[in-house]
Amino acid sequence: MLIKKNYSSQPQYENCTRIIHVPLIEYQTLAVQHSFIICFYFFFSQDTKNLRLISRLQATLIWRDPELKWNTSVYDYSEVILPVSSIWTPEIHVTNGILTNMQHSSQDLLAYSNGTVRHSVIINAEVNCEVNLFNYPFAADACPVAIQSWSIDGCGSELALGDLKMVDSTHGDWKTDSVYLQKKRDDRNYILVALSIKYTNPFITLLLPTILIVLADVVSFSLPLGGGERNSFKVTLVLSFTLFLGILNDKLPGDSQCSPIIRTHFCVCLVLLVLSMLVSLVLTRVAKDGGIILCCCSKLAGPKKTGDGEDKEDEGEEDLIMNVYMLCLHYSTIGLELSVFTQCNTFSLLRYCAFLTEATADISVVQLNGPDDTNKMLRKVVNFLQACEDKDAESERRQIIANALDRTFFWFYLIFGSVYFCSMTYVMVNYTCTVNHFDFWY
Repeated sequence: MLIKKNYSSQPQYENCTRIIHVPLIEYQTLAVQHSFIICFYFFFSQDTKNLRLISRLQATLIWRDPELKWNTSVYDYSEVILPVSSIWTPEIHVTNGILTNMQHSSQDLLAYSNGTVRHSVIINAEVNCEVNLFNYPFAADACPVAIQSWSIDGCGSELALGDLKMVDSTHGDWKTDSVYLQKKRDDRNYILVALSIKYTNPFITLLLPTILIVLADVVSFSLPLGGGERNSFKVTLVLSFTLFLGILNDKLPGDSQCSPIIRTHFCVCLVLLVLSMLVSLVLTRVAKDGGIILCCCSKLAGPKKTGDGEDKEDEGEEDLIMNVYMLCLHYSTIGLELSVFTQCNTFSLLRYCAFLTEATADISVVQLNGPDDTNKMLRKVVNFLQACEDKDAESERRQIIANALDRTFFWFYLIFGSVYFCSMTYVMVNYTCTVNHFDFWY
Protein backbone atom coordinates (compact mmCIF):
# COMPACT_ATOMS: atom_id res chain seq x y z
CA MET A 1 0.00 0.00 0.00
CA LEU A 2 2.80 2.40 0.88
CA ILE A 3 4.62 1.50 -2.32
CA LYS A 4 1.56 2.20 -4.42
CA LYS A 5 1.38 5.70 -2.90
CA ASN A 6 4.91 6.37 -4.16
CA TYR A 7 6.26 7.57 -0.79
CA SER A 8 9.96 8.39 -0.70
CA SER A 9 11.18 6.59 2.42
CA GLN A 10 14.39 5.29 3.90
CA PRO A 11 15.51 1.93 2.56
CA GLN A 12 14.27 -0.75 4.93
CA TYR A 13 16.26 -3.61 6.47
CA GLU A 14 15.41 -6.17 9.07
CA ASN A 15 16.87 -4.03 11.86
CA CYS A 16 15.44 -0.83 10.30
CA THR A 17 18.77 0.94 10.64
CA ARG A 18 20.70 2.47 7.77
CA ILE A 19 24.40 3.34 7.96
CA ILE A 20 25.22 6.69 6.39
CA HIS A 21 28.90 7.04 5.56
CA VAL A 22 30.35 10.56 5.75
CA PRO A 23 33.85 10.27 4.27
CA LEU A 24 34.56 14.02 4.43
CA ILE A 25 33.24 17.05 6.31
CA GLU A 26 34.50 20.52 5.49
CA TYR A 27 34.05 22.79 8.48
CA GLN A 28 34.07 26.59 8.36
CA THR A 29 33.45 29.12 11.15
CA LEU A 30 31.50 31.98 9.68
CA ALA A 31 31.34 34.15 12.79
CA VAL A 32 31.43 34.22 16.57
CA GLN A 33 29.05 36.95 17.58
CA HIS A 34 26.73 38.16 20.29
CA SER A 35 23.07 37.38 20.05
CA PHE A 36 20.76 40.25 19.17
CA ILE A 37 17.41 41.10 20.69
CA ILE A 38 14.84 43.10 18.74
CA CYS A 39 13.64 46.09 20.75
CA PHE A 40 11.08 48.79 20.16
CA TYR A 41 11.29 50.96 17.06
CA PHE A 42 13.17 48.13 15.32
CA PHE A 43 16.45 49.02 17.00
CA PHE A 44 18.81 46.18 17.81
CA SER A 45 20.48 45.81 21.18
CA GLN A 46 23.41 43.53 21.84
CA ASP A 47 23.11 40.81 24.44
CA THR A 48 26.69 40.29 25.53
CA LYS A 49 25.84 37.36 27.81
CA ASN A 50 25.30 34.84 24.98
CA LEU A 51 27.91 34.07 22.36
CA ARG A 52 26.79 32.24 19.24
CA LEU A 53 28.96 30.20 16.93
CA ILE A 54 27.79 30.37 13.33
CA SER A 55 29.18 27.45 11.34
CA ARG A 56 28.99 26.04 7.84
CA LEU A 57 29.50 22.34 7.16
CA GLN A 58 29.67 20.69 3.78
CA ALA A 59 29.38 16.90 4.06
CA THR A 60 29.71 14.15 1.49
CA LEU A 61 27.13 11.40 2.11
CA ILE A 62 27.28 7.81 0.84
CA TRP A 63 24.60 5.20 1.51
CA ARG A 64 23.10 2.12 -0.15
CA ASP A 65 19.55 1.84 -1.45
CA PRO A 66 18.64 -1.67 -2.70
CA GLU A 67 15.74 -0.27 -4.65
CA LEU A 68 18.19 1.62 -6.89
CA LYS A 69 20.22 -1.41 -8.00
CA TRP A 70 20.12 -2.52 -11.63
CA ASN A 71 21.68 -5.15 -13.81
CA THR A 72 24.44 -3.70 -15.98
CA SER A 73 23.93 -6.51 -18.50
CA VAL A 74 20.46 -5.20 -19.13
CA TYR A 75 21.21 -1.52 -18.69
CA ASP A 76 24.75 -0.84 -19.83
CA TYR A 77 25.37 1.99 -17.39
CA SER A 78 27.40 1.71 -14.20
CA GLU A 79 26.18 5.03 -12.82
CA VAL A 80 23.41 7.50 -13.45
CA ILE A 81 22.43 10.98 -12.27
CA LEU A 82 19.08 11.23 -10.56
CA PRO A 83 17.10 14.21 -9.26
CA VAL A 84 17.21 14.67 -5.47
CA SER A 85 13.49 15.21 -5.23
CA SER A 86 12.74 11.73 -6.63
CA ILE A 87 14.51 9.56 -4.04
CA TRP A 88 15.07 9.48 -0.32
CA THR A 89 18.06 11.41 1.07
CA PRO A 90 19.26 11.40 4.70
CA GLU A 91 19.11 14.48 6.89
CA ILE A 92 21.80 15.66 9.29
CA HIS A 93 20.95 17.78 12.31
CA VAL A 94 23.01 19.85 14.75
CA THR A 95 21.79 18.77 18.18
CA ASN A 96 22.83 21.89 20.10
CA GLY A 97 21.98 24.25 17.27
CA ILE A 98 19.50 27.04 17.84
CA LEU A 99 19.01 27.35 14.09
CA THR A 100 19.89 24.57 11.64
CA ASN A 101 19.36 24.63 7.90
CA MET A 102 20.40 21.77 5.63
CA GLN A 103 20.48 22.37 1.89
CA HIS A 104 21.42 20.16 -1.01
CA SER A 105 24.60 21.31 -2.70
CA SER A 106 23.02 20.23 -6.00
CA GLN A 107 19.59 19.26 -7.25
CA ASP A 108 21.07 16.01 -8.58
CA LEU A 109 22.91 13.08 -7.05
CA LEU A 110 24.93 10.16 -8.32
CA ALA A 111 23.62 6.57 -8.17
CA TYR A 112 25.71 3.46 -8.92
CA SER A 113 24.53 0.15 -10.28
CA ASN A 114 25.13 -1.67 -6.96
CA GLY A 115 22.67 0.64 -5.20
CA THR A 116 25.26 3.02 -3.75
CA VAL A 117 24.21 6.68 -3.72
CA ARG A 118 26.61 9.61 -3.38
CA HIS A 119 25.43 13.07 -2.50
CA SER A 120 26.65 16.31 -0.89
CA VAL A 121 24.78 18.61 1.53
CA ILE A 122 25.47 21.99 3.16
CA ILE A 123 24.51 22.63 6.80
CA ASN A 124 24.33 26.12 8.25
CA ALA A 125 24.06 26.05 12.04
CA GLU A 126 23.95 28.62 14.82
CA VAL A 127 25.11 27.21 18.13
CA ASN A 128 24.61 28.88 21.50
CA CYS A 129 28.01 28.23 23.04
CA GLU A 130 28.99 29.41 26.51
CA VAL A 131 32.58 30.30 25.75
CA ASN A 132 34.94 30.74 28.68
CA LEU A 133 35.44 34.51 28.83
CA PHE A 134 37.28 34.58 32.17
CA ASN A 135 40.57 35.36 30.42
CA TYR A 136 39.10 38.07 28.18
CA PRO A 137 40.75 39.62 26.15
CA PHE A 138 43.02 36.54 26.09
CA ALA A 139 40.02 34.22 25.94
CA ALA A 140 40.27 30.79 24.35
CA ASP A 141 37.90 27.84 24.58
CA ALA A 142 36.42 24.88 22.68
CA CYS A 143 32.83 24.74 21.48
CA PRO A 144 31.15 21.47 20.43
CA VAL A 145 28.98 21.21 17.32
CA ALA A 146 26.98 17.99 17.79
CA ILE A 147 25.88 16.32 14.54
CA GLN A 148 23.51 13.40 14.17
CA SER A 149 20.97 11.90 11.82
CA TRP A 150 17.37 11.01 12.53
CA SER A 151 16.82 7.97 14.72
CA ILE A 152 14.16 6.82 17.17
CA ASP A 153 13.63 3.59 19.09
CA GLY A 154 16.49 1.89 17.27
CA CYS A 155 15.16 2.75 13.82
CA GLY A 156 16.53 5.38 11.52
CA SER A 157 20.07 6.05 10.40
CA GLU A 158 23.52 6.17 11.95
CA LEU A 159 26.50 8.25 10.91
CA ALA A 160 29.89 6.74 10.18
CA LEU A 161 32.19 9.75 10.14
CA GLY A 162 35.45 9.90 8.26
CA ASP A 163 37.81 12.85 7.78
CA LEU A 164 37.35 16.45 8.90
CA LYS A 165 38.87 19.44 7.15
CA MET A 166 38.92 23.04 8.36
CA VAL A 167 38.40 25.85 5.86
CA ASP A 168 39.05 29.59 6.36
CA SER A 169 39.78 29.75 10.09
CA THR A 170 39.75 33.52 10.75
CA HIS A 171 36.67 35.73 10.94
CA GLY A 172 36.34 38.99 12.89
CA ASP A 173 37.85 39.10 16.38
CA TRP A 174 37.78 35.32 16.77
CA LYS A 175 39.77 32.64 14.99
CA THR A 176 39.38 28.88 14.77
CA ASP A 177 42.56 27.19 15.95
CA SER A 178 41.59 23.59 15.23
CA VAL A 179 38.68 21.19 14.76
CA TYR A 180 38.42 17.57 15.88
CA LEU A 181 35.87 14.79 15.44
CA GLN A 182 35.05 13.19 18.79
CA LYS A 183 32.40 11.04 20.44
CA LYS A 184 30.62 11.01 23.76
CA ARG A 185 29.26 7.57 22.94
CA ASP A 186 28.51 5.61 19.74
CA ASP A 187 25.47 7.65 18.80
CA ARG A 188 26.78 11.04 19.95
CA ASN A 189 29.20 12.59 17.50
CA TYR A 190 30.43 16.13 17.68
CA ILE A 191 32.98 18.48 16.19
CA LEU A 192 35.08 20.14 18.86
CA VAL A 193 35.92 23.63 17.60
CA ALA A 194 38.86 25.29 19.37
CA LEU A 195 38.39 29.07 19.39
CA SER A 196 40.58 31.94 20.53
CA ILE A 197 40.10 35.67 20.41
CA LYS A 198 42.54 37.94 18.61
CA TYR A 199 43.63 40.02 21.59
CA THR A 200 45.26 42.93 19.74
CA ASN A 201 42.12 45.00 19.34
CA PRO A 202 40.66 44.51 22.87
CA PHE A 203 44.10 44.95 24.42
CA ILE A 204 44.50 48.34 22.73
CA THR A 205 40.97 49.51 23.51
CA LEU A 206 40.58 48.05 27.03
CA LEU A 207 43.79 47.13 28.83
CA LEU A 208 46.20 49.70 27.41
CA PRO A 209 44.10 52.74 28.51
CA THR A 210 43.99 51.43 32.10
CA ILE A 211 47.76 50.94 32.12
CA LEU A 212 48.39 54.43 30.75
CA ILE A 213 45.94 56.11 33.16
CA VAL A 214 47.50 54.43 36.20
CA LEU A 215 50.98 55.26 34.85
CA ALA A 216 49.96 58.92 34.48
CA ASP A 217 48.71 58.83 38.07
CA VAL A 218 52.08 57.50 39.24
CA VAL A 219 53.98 60.18 37.31
CA SER A 220 51.72 62.88 38.81
CA PHE A 221 53.58 62.43 42.12
CA SER A 222 56.33 64.55 40.58
CA LEU A 223 54.02 67.57 40.84
CA PRO A 224 54.36 69.61 44.08
CA LEU A 225 51.84 69.19 46.86
CA GLY A 226 51.11 72.89 47.10
CA GLY A 227 49.34 74.93 44.45
CA GLY A 228 46.60 72.41 43.66
CA GLU A 229 47.98 71.24 40.30
CA ARG A 230 48.44 67.66 41.47
CA ASN A 231 45.03 67.38 43.09
CA SER A 232 43.29 68.81 40.04
CA PHE A 233 45.14 66.39 37.77
CA LYS A 234 44.24 63.37 39.92
CA VAL A 235 40.57 64.38 40.10
CA THR A 236 40.58 64.68 36.28
CA LEU A 237 42.03 61.17 35.99
CA VAL A 238 39.36 59.69 38.26
CA LEU A 239 36.54 61.38 36.36
CA SER A 240 38.00 60.33 33.00
CA PHE A 241 38.34 56.71 34.08
CA THR A 242 34.78 56.70 35.46
CA LEU A 243 33.51 57.99 32.12
CA PHE A 244 35.58 55.34 30.35
CA LEU A 245 33.94 52.59 32.42
CA GLY A 246 30.50 54.01 31.76
CA ILE A 247 31.06 53.82 28.02
CA LEU A 248 32.34 50.21 28.21
CA ASN A 249 29.62 48.95 30.54
CA ASP A 250 27.38 47.63 27.74
CA LYS A 251 30.24 46.60 25.48
CA LEU A 252 32.03 44.14 27.72
CA PRO A 253 31.09 40.45 27.78
CA GLY A 254 28.41 39.83 30.36
CA ASP A 255 28.17 37.57 33.38
CA SER A 256 28.35 33.83 32.86
CA GLN A 257 29.67 30.78 34.64
CA CYS A 258 33.17 32.19 34.17
CA SER A 259 32.73 35.95 34.44
CA PRO A 260 35.48 38.02 32.75
CA ILE A 261 38.18 39.01 35.23
CA ILE A 262 38.70 42.25 33.33
CA ARG A 263 35.71 43.67 35.22
CA THR A 264 37.57 43.06 38.48
CA HIS A 265 40.64 44.63 36.91
CA PHE A 266 38.71 47.81 36.11
CA CYS A 267 37.37 47.91 39.68
CA VAL A 268 40.89 47.60 41.17
CA CYS A 269 42.22 50.35 38.87
CA LEU A 270 39.41 52.67 39.93
CA VAL A 271 40.12 51.95 43.62
CA LEU A 272 43.83 52.72 43.08
CA LEU A 273 43.06 56.03 41.38
CA VAL A 274 40.60 57.12 44.07
CA LEU A 275 42.99 56.08 46.86
CA SER A 276 45.82 58.03 45.25
CA MET A 277 43.58 61.10 44.94
CA LEU A 278 42.48 60.93 48.59
CA VAL A 279 46.05 60.50 49.84
CA SER A 280 47.15 63.50 47.81
CA LEU A 281 44.34 65.61 49.26
CA VAL A 282 45.20 64.55 52.83
CA LEU A 283 48.93 65.23 52.37
CA THR A 284 48.14 68.66 50.99
CA ARG A 285 46.25 69.35 54.23
CA VAL A 286 49.17 68.03 56.29
CA ALA A 287 51.64 70.24 54.42
CA LYS A 288 49.51 73.33 55.04
CA ASP A 289 48.12 72.88 58.58
CA GLY A 290 50.11 70.00 60.04
CA GLY A 291 47.05 67.87 60.78
CA ILE A 292 44.38 65.73 59.20
CA ILE A 293 41.34 66.31 61.41
CA LEU A 294 39.70 69.63 60.75
CA CYS A 295 38.85 70.40 64.37
CA CYS A 296 42.43 69.88 65.54
CA CYS A 297 43.74 72.12 62.82
CA SER A 298 41.33 74.83 63.80
CA LYS A 299 42.73 74.76 67.35
CA LEU A 300 46.25 75.24 66.06
CA ALA A 301 45.14 78.23 64.14
CA GLY A 302 43.87 79.94 67.32
CA PRO A 303 40.66 81.86 67.96
CA LYS A 304 39.56 84.52 65.56
CA LYS A 305 39.40 88.09 66.70
CA THR A 306 36.51 90.36 65.93
CA GLY A 307 35.43 93.91 66.64
CA ASP A 308 37.75 96.06 68.77
CA GLY A 309 40.27 93.25 69.04
CA GLU A 310 40.98 93.44 65.30
CA ASP A 311 41.30 97.24 65.46
CA LYS A 312 43.75 96.98 68.34
CA GLU A 313 45.76 94.36 66.48
CA ASP A 314 45.91 96.59 63.40
CA GLU A 315 47.02 99.53 65.57
CA GLY A 316 49.70 97.36 67.16
CA GLU A 317 51.01 96.33 63.76
CA GLU A 318 51.10 99.97 62.63
CA ASP A 319 53.03 100.93 65.78
CA LEU A 320 55.45 98.05 65.21
CA ILE A 321 56.01 99.11 61.63
CA MET A 322 56.63 102.71 62.76
CA ASN A 323 59.03 101.59 65.48
CA VAL A 324 60.96 99.35 63.09
CA TYR A 325 61.17 102.17 60.57
CA MET A 326 62.46 104.64 63.19
CA LEU A 327 64.89 102.06 64.49
CA CYS A 328 66.26 101.48 61.02
CA LEU A 329 66.70 105.20 60.47
CA HIS A 330 68.29 105.63 63.90
CA TYR A 331 70.91 102.92 63.43
CA SER A 332 71.61 104.02 59.92
CA THR A 333 72.17 107.59 61.23
CA ILE A 334 74.63 106.64 63.99
CA GLY A 335 76.37 104.07 61.75
CA LEU A 336 76.07 101.16 64.13
CA GLU A 337 78.13 98.11 63.21
CA LEU A 338 76.35 94.99 62.00
CA SER A 339 77.81 93.00 64.90
CA VAL A 340 75.28 94.68 67.22
CA PHE A 341 72.48 92.70 65.49
CA THR A 342 74.09 89.26 65.72
CA GLN A 343 71.66 88.29 68.49
CA CYS A 344 68.68 89.66 66.57
CA ASN A 345 68.93 88.07 63.13
CA THR A 346 70.81 90.97 61.56
CA PHE A 347 70.25 90.12 57.91
CA SER A 348 66.47 89.69 58.26
CA LEU A 349 66.21 92.94 60.26
CA LEU A 350 68.17 95.02 57.76
CA ARG A 351 66.29 93.48 54.82
CA TYR A 352 63.00 94.33 56.50
CA CYS A 353 64.25 97.85 57.20
CA ALA A 354 65.17 98.33 53.56
CA PHE A 355 61.71 97.17 52.50
CA LEU A 356 60.06 99.57 54.93
CA THR A 357 62.29 102.43 53.78
CA GLU A 358 61.04 102.01 50.21
CA ALA A 359 57.40 101.41 51.20
CA THR A 360 57.05 104.32 53.66
CA ALA A 361 59.20 107.04 52.18
CA ASP A 362 56.66 109.74 53.07
CA ILE A 363 56.60 109.00 56.86
CA SER A 364 58.15 111.78 58.94
CA VAL A 365 61.19 110.90 61.06
CA VAL A 366 60.73 110.78 64.81
CA GLN A 367 63.82 111.07 66.95
CA LEU A 368 64.41 108.49 69.65
CA ASN A 369 64.54 109.91 73.18
CA GLY A 370 67.10 107.53 74.69
CA PRO A 371 68.61 104.06 74.88
CA ASP A 372 65.58 102.65 76.74
CA ASP A 373 63.26 103.49 73.88
CA THR A 374 65.77 102.02 71.46
CA ASN A 375 66.03 98.75 73.40
CA LYS A 376 62.27 98.55 73.75
CA MET A 377 61.72 98.97 70.02
CA LEU A 378 64.55 96.55 69.32
CA ARG A 379 62.91 93.88 71.49
CA LYS A 380 59.63 94.36 69.64
CA VAL A 381 61.36 93.97 66.31
CA VAL A 382 63.25 90.90 67.49
CA ASN A 383 60.03 89.29 68.80
CA PHE A 384 58.25 90.03 65.53
CA LEU A 385 61.03 88.56 63.41
CA GLN A 386 61.39 85.60 65.75
CA ALA A 387 57.66 84.85 65.37
CA CYS A 388 58.04 85.00 61.60
CA GLU A 389 60.99 82.63 61.72
CA ASP A 390 59.10 80.22 64.00
CA LYS A 391 56.17 80.27 61.62
CA ASP A 392 58.46 79.58 58.65
CA ALA A 393 60.22 76.79 60.56
CA GLU A 394 56.88 75.19 61.47
CA SER A 395 55.71 75.43 57.88
CA GLU A 396 58.95 73.86 56.68
CA ARG A 397 58.63 71.08 59.26
CA ARG A 398 55.10 70.31 58.07
CA GLN A 399 56.28 70.32 54.46
CA ILE A 400 59.10 67.90 55.29
CA ILE A 401 56.66 65.52 57.02
CA ALA A 402 54.22 65.72 54.10
CA ASN A 403 57.01 65.12 51.55
CA ALA A 404 58.28 62.09 53.52
CA LEU A 405 54.78 60.58 53.63
CA ASP A 406 54.33 61.41 49.96
CA ARG A 407 57.54 59.61 48.98
CA THR A 408 56.57 56.59 51.09
CA PHE A 409 53.17 56.33 49.45
CA PHE A 410 54.70 56.86 46.01
CA TRP A 411 57.02 53.85 46.37
CA PHE A 412 54.22 51.75 47.86
CA TYR A 413 51.91 52.76 44.99
CA LEU A 414 54.56 52.07 42.35
CA ILE A 415 55.56 48.66 43.74
CA PHE A 416 51.99 47.54 44.41
CA GLY A 417 50.80 48.72 40.99
CA SER A 418 53.65 46.94 39.19
CA VAL A 419 53.09 43.68 41.08
CA TYR A 420 49.35 43.91 40.50
CA PHE A 421 49.60 44.44 36.74
CA CYS A 422 52.09 41.58 36.37
CA SER A 423 49.91 39.26 38.45
CA MET A 424 46.72 40.21 36.62
CA THR A 425 48.37 39.68 33.22
CA TYR A 426 49.61 36.24 34.34
CA VAL A 427 46.13 35.25 35.56
CA MET A 428 44.48 36.49 32.35
CA VAL A 429 46.86 34.48 30.19
CA ASN A 430 47.32 31.24 32.14
CA TYR A 431 44.31 30.62 34.39
CA THR A 432 41.72 28.17 33.07
CA CYS A 433 38.05 28.27 34.03
CA THR A 434 36.10 25.08 33.32
CA VAL A 435 32.76 25.28 31.52
CA ASN A 436 30.41 22.35 30.86
CA HIS A 437 29.72 22.56 27.12
CA PHE A 438 27.71 19.32 26.97
CA ASP A 439 24.77 20.20 29.18
CA PHE A 440 22.49 19.93 26.14
CA TRP A 441 22.92 16.15 26.34
CA TYR A 442 21.05 14.73 29.28
